[in-house]
Amino acid sequence: MSDEPGQAEFWEQKWEQALSQHGDAVRRMPPNAHLLAEVGDLAPGRALDAGSGHGAETIWLAGKGWQVQAVDFSVTALEHARTTAASLGSDIADRIEWVEGDLSTWMPEQEAFDLVSCLYVHVAGDVAEMVSRLGQGVAPGGTLLMVGHQPIDPATGDRTAAWGQVQLSVADAREALDENEWEIVVAEERGRAGGGGVDAVIRAVRRDS
Repeated sequence: MSDEPGQAEFWEQKWEQALSQHGDAVRRMPPNAHLLAEVGDLAPGRALDAGSGHGAETIWLAGKGWQVQAVDFSVTALEHARTTAASLGSDIADRIEWVEGDLSTWMPEQEAFDLVSCLYVHVAGDVAEMVSRLGQGVAPGGTLLMVGHQPIDPATGDRTAAWGQVQLSVADAREALDENEWEIVVAEERGRAGGGGVDAVIRAVRRDS
């Protein structure tokens, strides 16, 4: 997903093409490995999937008992995800609220979510500002999980497929998350499962006030 200004039409066309040509393959894609590793042991509550794309993570969370608000600016992606969830039955579909929203400006309900997850969003503007804004949705004791592709492989110095994109970095997250308010549990760069790049992975827990 991208929230870069002027890119909405481009990404809508990309989703339309991908889903028309490979819809079944997209539907079978597993949820993100970082999500499974970092939040698989959390008790279900209310979750926000910010930049939900084709819905794999949203549907996985709903299947684990979470009530999920899924936000994306692509109408095509949201409709695909909604249809996929409906095909799995009401136990999953009824746990999900699908919301069309642009994460460059969209504001979550304040302190309303036990989990806020934001994976691979192309950021318009200041990354730290977006981290801070989405973090406002996390309830005390709740978890913020953010993952971003890195444009440079730190081991080799080579450009990755994310070169030219603006995505989350560890430095951005640390800048945005006041350690008096947040316990930063994970803040590291990891090789992506299956190869093909490096991800910044941030997991933070909002301290009880």
